[in-house]
This record gives sequence, structure tokens and C-alpha cells, in this order.
Amino acid sequence: MSLVVLLSFAFGQAQALSFTSIIDSAKSLWTEDKTIKAPEFSLIDIEGITHTNTSTEGKYLVVNFWATWCPPCLKEIPAFVEFYEKNSDKVEILGLDYEEADESKIVDFTDTFMVNYPIILFNANNESQFNNFGDILGMPTTYIYDPDGRLINFHLGEIDIKILEQDIL
Repeated sequence: MSLVVLLSFAFGQAQALSFTSIIDSAKSLWTEDKTIKAPEFSLIDIEGITHTNTSTEGKYLVVNFWATWCPPCLKEIPAFVEFYEKNSDKVEILGLDYEEADESKIVDFTDTFMVNYPIILFNANNESQFNNFGDILGMPTTYIYDPDGRLINFHLGEIDIKILEQDIL
């Protein structure tokens, strides 16, 4: 919620700035007080496994909002796969598919991309939980939390393995 307030402030202060400039402004305001915590959540992935604040505690948590129709989302998936393969002992990545999609199509899709981290569908079980992370202004959107659940960074737009390594390792 605090992130939304920061972004709203940035929008009000910078009408003539580009969207990137507005995000950068919000980040500079936010970096002064890194007290934003991961919301309480309970998400069921496509394997039927429930992920919660408790189950991810003690690991870095990467929450990535994405969709199959989003080219930058698709482009960043290999980076998440590679990063998770190397660091799953200290990082949990949750891929929140923010679209109404048939589960079998998403399973086929994730098999094609060899996704090795949990994928959570936007469905009746999870919809209210997606909203716990706040409004999503665009996709992809990625939140990165430290092992204590504090938000350490957020990214609007495509990220790569270098950004993940910089934020986490």
C-alpha cells in the first residue's frame, strides 16, 4: 500500500516526466525508508502447493506478475529459470500469471519454457491474494523481499539475471 502512495506522490509531482522518471522518483522516495513488508498471502500454485509468508520465510522472495500475452514477460522467464536453478536454496520465486487463462494452456506454456519455479494462476482461489500485493501498474512487475520479508526492490518492466544477482546476491 505504501508503494502505491509513493507512486501516487511521484505522479502528482512530475506531470511532464516520463513513466521511467516517475518510477525512479518513487524509488528514490522509497529508499529512504525500507520498511515496506510483504503482505500476508496464501497462494496455490498449479501443482496444488500453497505458498505463504511462513513457507517463504528465511529466503529471498521474488514475486513476479506476468502474462502470456506480454512480450517483456516472456523475455525475462529464462533469467528467472536460470537464477532459480542456481539459487533455489536461498530464493523463492513466485510467478503470478495475471490473466484469466485455462490451467492446461498455462501448464503447456510453462513446460515449453521449462519453468522450474512455482506458477500461480489468477483464479477464484488466488484472485483476492493477488490484490494483497497492491495495484499492478504494468507488466511485468517484480517485487523482491529479503529473508525477513522487507521489500528491498521493485521493478516495473523486464528484468534480467544481472538485476536479480545485484538485488539478491
